[in-house]
Amino acid sequence: MKLTIHGAARQVTGSMHLLEIGQYKILVDCGLDYEKDRSIQSNENFPFRPEEIDVVILTHAHIDHSGNLPTLVRLGFQGQILCTPPTADLTELLLMDSVSIFMHKANKGRKHGKGKGKFNSGAQPLYLQKHVMDTVERFITINFNRPFRLNGDIELTFVPVGHLLGAAAAVLKINDHGEEKTIAFTGDIGRKNYPVLNDPEQLPAVNYIVSEATYGGRYHTKDKSVEDTLIETIEKACIKEQGRLIIPAFSIGRTQSLVFALNKIFTSGKLPAVKVFVDSPMAVMATGIFRKYHNLVNEEAQEFYNKKGDEFDFDNLTYVETLKDSRQVSNYFEPCIIISSAGMLEGGRIQDHLFYNIQNYYCTILFIGYCAKGTLGHRLLRGDPIVHIKDRELAVYATIKQTDVLSAHGDHDDLINNIKHQDKSILKNVFLVHGETGSMEALSESLTADGYNVTIPEKDVAYEL
Repeated sequence: MKLTIHGAARQVTGSMHLLEIGQYKILVDCGLDYEKDRSIQSNENFPFRPEEIDVVILTHAHIDHSGNLPTLVRLGFQGQILCTPPTADLTELLLMDSVSIFMHKANKGRKHGKGKGKFNSGAQPLYLQKHVMDTVERFITINFNRPFRLNGDIELTFVPVGHLLGAAAAVLKINDHGEEKTIAFTGDIGRKNYPVLNDPEQLPAVNYIVSEATYGGRYHTKDKSVEDTLIETIEKACIKEQGRLIIPAFSIGRTQSLVFALNKIFTSGKLPAVKVFVDSPMAVMATGIFRKYHNLVNEEAQEFYNKKGDEFDFDNLTYVETLKDSRQVSNYFEPCIIISSAGMLEGGRIQDHLFYNIQNYYCTILFIGYCAKGTLGHRLLRGDPIVHIKDRELAVYATIKQTDVLSAHGDHDDLINNIKHQDKSILKNVFLVHGETGSMEALSESLTADGYNVTIPEKDVAYEL
């Protein structure tokens, strides 16, 4: 049995892991690698032949885990893609959005290109809507904790890990030439007591774990709850200063958890009603998927629904769908909260809201997630006094704040806890992926000190298991 980490090796994006059992090839995740020093077209350069992959296992829908699936299909993959039912629905939504982003960049390249109808270098779409639909047709959905036999020698079980609706660790039980071996791929691990989502479940005893390491060496704020943090921020920005609060949030997952938290605050009367706009068509569609799989949200959200109604809707909340309505939000001069995507400010309607509010002294911008280096969000968080938005240089007069209380990733302790219950006599090695080098090293040091064998794999290097 052989494991090769082809993506998210010593970096966060582009998760893609190849497991070979004899001639049978399993690809776990197939995410877009969108590191700033790479062109999007470089994602076409698979280090294997797509047609030779027998099956893909998808841990969850986020684009750094799913976003290159249509390229794999376009270039010859003909097998099944196995995932949970919510992951299938959310992935289709995200992949269609990726096509829109590719086409926007292509049109921009065509507009600025030298020849009519020509793309600038790097502007060619990686895949089209047709390739997304071809990909979606290959989805086979499997419920949590239901063993599924890939063939006579391999059994797959999806174990819930929080993080996102439908997200799962992929646990494989393998008969490798008469020897039973077990390996778990964590995907992304969530945290306990997160709004809407269930806590991660413990993994069964396995021989090998391929674990994410995003927040290795980092710890989430523990002294404030999500609601307390939001109340404090809203009270200052919208009630005392009579201004507006803009919250950049990813449309899938983060927005639903944020809306539920706000619902609890306003319906309980902890704050006077403040108008809330959710300005993201994708968030509207994603919320529909959360409602569809309501049996998979956590107990708190289900109890709220039974006692008070829809946890994703309340009196002072408006979902903004059309671009016309989005522009009218800018003309709403009463105190308000605007939730819009994308979370790192790289595109989406959030850029319009920033364009009109970044120079507003009575505006607060609250970041509730990670912003990668090179993004507009990162530049604002590091305190740049002037930023480039929509072809203009704008001075930053708005108040910039950040909180990690709504981060959907488990922190250092959560990642350690996901592994430390494993029997050291059974667990032979932990492979750390999906993290910056410093995060992986911090996690490795803690695990090694606890007596676990740890490997920080090199990209494209095969490891015999």
